[in-house]
Amino acid sequence: MSSMDLFSLIAGLLGGLALFLYGMNVMSGGLTKAAGGKLEAALSKVTSHPIIAYLFGVGVTALVQSSSASTVMVVGLVNSSIMTLKEAVNVILGANLGTTFTAWLLSLNAISSDNFFINLLKPTSFTPFLAIIGIVLYMFSKSDRKNNIGLILIGFSVLMFGMSMMSDAVSPLKNDEGFQNVLMTFSNPFIGFLVGVFFTMVIQSSAGTIGIMQALAASVHITYSVALPVVVGAEVGTCITAILSSFGANKNGKRTALMHLYFNIIKAGTFMIVFYILHTALDFAFMHEVAGMVGIASIHTLINLVATPLMVPFSGLLVKMAYATIPIDDKEREEQEEMQGITKLDPRFLSNPPFALEQSKQVAMDMAEFAREGLEKAIPLLENYDAEAADEVRRLEEKVDRYEDQLGTYLMQINNHHLAETDSRLLSIILHCITDFERISDHTLNIAQVARNMNDKKEHFSSKASEEIRIFSNAVKEIVDLAFTSFQNQDLKLAKSVEPLEEVIDGLNMEVKRRHVRRLRKGKCTIDMGFSLSELGTDYERIADHCSNIAVCLLEVSEGLFDTHEYIEHLKEEKNQEFEIAVDLYERKYRLPAMKKGFEEEEEIDPSFAENHETIVNIMNSDDKEIIDEALEAAGVKGAENLTEKVKEKVKDKVKKNKDKKDKDKKDKKDKSKKDKD
Repeated sequence: MSSMDLFSLIAGLLGGLALFLYGMNVMSGGLTKAAGGKLEAALSKVTSHPIIAYLFGVGVTALVQSSSASTVMVVGLVNSSIMTLKEAVNVILGANLGTTFTAWLLSLNAISSDNFFINLLKPTSFTPFLAIIGIVLYMFSKSDRKNNIGLILIGFSVLMFGMSMMSDAVSPLKNDEGFQNVLMTFSNPFIGFLVGVFFTMVIQSSAGTIGIMQALAASVHITYSVALPVVVGAEVGTCITAILSSFGANKNGKRTALMHLYFNIIKAGTFMIVFYILHTALDFAFMHEVAGMVGIASIHTLINLVATPLMVPFSGLLVKMAYATIPIDDKEREEQEEMQGITKLDPRFLSNPPFALEQSKQVAMDMAEFAREGLEKAIPLLENYDAEAADEVRRLEEKVDRYEDQLGTYLMQINNHHLAETDSRLLSIILHCITDFERISDHTLNIAQVARNMNDKKEHFSSKASEEIRIFSNAVKEIVDLAFTSFQNQDLKLAKSVEPLEEVIDGLNMEVKRRHVRRLRKGKCTIDMGFSLSELGTDYERIADHCSNIAVCLLEVSEGLFDTHEYIEHLKEEKNQEFEIAVDLYERKYRLPAMKKGFEEEEEIDPSFAENHETIVNIMNSDDKEIIDEALEAAGVKGAENLTEKVKEKVKDKVKKNKDKKDKDKKDKKDKSKKDKD
């Protein structure tokens, strides 16, 4: 063989291998994106039953065309505590059988017939058409789903072209005696096994090693004695991918990779020992026959078809071996309890952005629940202080802080990947909302600190103030429930209920403070308690503001807007009927107890009453007693007879002043317009 022929052979073989591996990677990536994270989500839910987990492992691996990919996926799920080792082991066993599907797909190249329709089943016949369809879908379609289908078709086509390129490159060696002698050294079980192990470790794909063997078999006579040990060695070599993936994982992630390694070593070792002992005694005749592409696929399938189902009942042994290699300790138990939830943000999921985003949403929901739990524990401290409960509030606040730090970083990493439009919107919502969850948690801690300061000073609110705060607290708890539930369910209708309640809470804060000033004037309260009440009111109002941010974020992102303040101002200025009705309902629901003398004393009248309740004031001037009574009841007054002439005159005077001001503004505007015209 000339040097030029040798160069062409090496270039063709390496180029074909590169295309083969690249095509497999593209196809696997396209299949994973098309699944949109559903594979991992389903995988985490159906693994409780061993047989179902085994079959699911077979199906997932056959779908993504890579046992390495599915095993790395499982390592990530175990590392994030979504799946236990006991559940993962059966998926790994199934993955070993599922990966044999690739070899059968490649063996279609062995089809040879004069019949036109049978020959169409050969990949080289239809691959060019798949390639052009894939290119059209990928380049010209705006649909993410069609883009992913295009990637799958392109990947499959490149894979098949690579396979064909390798076969063509080695075809001159068909009758080369030197090459045949090299191949015959592989018939030594030990040498063939090591070649399969190390070559697979280098290219990190057992399907790649078996594909090369099939490409050689298409052009060169490969006997079963040569193919068998290489194929078995590839089974062990493919474990390198999971092992490398586990380096950054926790102990459970490493144990998962070890289970994969132990199973393949047991499977390969048992098969090699038993088979070659029998072969030495019986001298199997087929070992000297040409294997062909189908024969190599059959070896791969038969080994796993026998070994994997037999191992399912004994899968617990693999778990015990993994724990024996990496024992669990007290520190690990503490870390698991402390980091539960955050472990869902596994870096391995970043290769599948839709699933990583779904995990992020789950963590954000956990974060919201911790903030809500903190609020539920903090509010009762105002009446009955408990040091243990206060410490729990502090612990929850620290936990929410950690969640925000890690989740924010993880979301930015996801954002570096290409995302579908719906995923991009969800990422924006989560990124905006986690800051509000963290701030709500901060204000919850402030509430606990107010309670602690009051307890240290042996202070407490008066009975009237306590009742007002109880109503105020209930309103805050409801707005938190509304905002958090709308986030969890992406419920836009529920989100619209938040802003009206936020406006009512703002009014409650002002009214509670105003009533405190009145009690202070009468000597029924102290300045120190006023400070505590002011801090509490501020925290409640800020919590409501952040709930409003969450709800508005959901609404504006769904409408393609990104200016929160502008959106809220537009909503309030618009004053639509639905908004006004919601405000009125919440005002009725969270109405503070009526003052002892109704509106009889001048200081009991909120200066902005007439301005903010213009409709009620106008009705008060009506002659219809039934309408007046209904309006007064809505305002917290039982009947018109409770109003003194002094109060009536005050309200009428306010209305008259407003009317005079409007008339004056209208006249000034008219005069200015006339002057400009002149």
